[in-house]
Parts: sequence; C-alpha cells; structure tokens
Amino acid sequence: MSEVASPQLPGRQKTLVNVGCGPSILVTRTSLFQDWRQLRVDIEESVQPDIIANLTDLSPIDSGSMDALWSSHCVEHLYQSQVPGALQEFHRVLSDDGFAVILVPDLQAVAERIVADKFDEPIYNSGMGPVSAHDMFYGFGPAIAAGQTSMAHRCGFTPTILVNLLNTTSFAEFAIRRLRSLELLVVARKSLGTPANNSEAILQALDL
Repeated sequence: MSEVASPQLPGRQKTLVNVGCGPSILVTRTSLFQDWRQLRVDIEESVQPDIIANLTDLSPIDSGSMDALWSSHCVEHLYQSQVPGALQEFHRVLSDDGFAVILVPDLQAVAERIVADKFDEPIYNSGMGPVSAHDMFYGFGPAIAAGQTSMAHRCGFTPTILVNLLNTTSFAEFAIRRLRSLELLVVARKSLGTPANNSEAILQALDL
C-alpha cells in the first residue's frame, strides 16, 4: 500500500481525507469541499476506498499531508479507550493549517427521545434510509443485520464528554455545535486560526 505524498506545490488543489467514508464517493452534506480533492479511507474493502485503514492507524497517510479531515459517524464505532489514539491520528495527518470535521450522535439528545418513548421513530433520512434513536445509540440496524458488524457503536458522546476529550488532545482550538438532527458537530484546528478561519468560522461555513 503506497503512502500519500505530502503536497508541496503552491496553489495546489486542497485535499480532504474522508475517514470511514463508507460507500459515499464525495462529501455531500456541505459545499465547502466541492472543489477539493477527496481521499477515501475505510476499513471495509467492499466500499472500494482509496486506502484501507482503521481510524486508529492512518499510517498509509503522510504526516501533515492533508488540508482537512472529515469523519462522519465513525468515532463512535471505536471502543472508548481507542478514541484518543484516533484523534491523535487525525491531528497527525493534518497540515499545520489543517482542520478536522467530526460528526457523532448527540447521546444526550438521543436519550431525550428514549425517555419520550420514541426509540424506534425515524429522526432523519440518510442515504442508507431512515435513522432512529435506536440506530444512533447502538448502530445502524439494517447495516448490522446485513452482516456489517463493524457498524455497531462501542462508545458514545455528549457535549461535555467531547469537550473534556478534546481538551486532552494536541488540537490548538475547537468548536462544537448541536445539530437538529441530534448530532454533535466538531471543528478542530491543528493551529490557532484567525477570526476569518478559526474553528467557529469554519463551523459557520459548513452550514450544517
């Protein structure tokens, strides 16, 4: 498996690495990356990623070679003890001015649906079908039923847990937003940004 060389040329096309990409070819939830080169990484060979790798070991990717990283509903598939290592790998592959975008279920909000006895009611429709609180808590049921046991969730996050976790990482700054889709959206920068490109500004530009 060849390594991804660090881009060097000025004016080059920016590169986004989509870790845990699944079958998606492009990141379509935001237009921010529409003109970027996208590198797909997944543990499942069946989705034909550019690189087969686990979130906790992105060694096929050179340190500092990615301008941004996208991780949507992947980190919760790890055991809690593995999450710091994955975040460190996210940090490592980013360029000095790079940033990570991380989406995970908001289990505090999901718990409110459970208390209201709406555990199996759809919350939103994904490209793979309706997603319920049960799916957000345990993992996407149809995929698990089809034999994709790696889709099971092994840990979970609330805003407080995420803040405490990110405070232990090497990221220089981060911002968190709760979404109406019962997700937590994180933008974490490798270095401090200016008011025009800090974590809050990037979070706004994502328009999620």
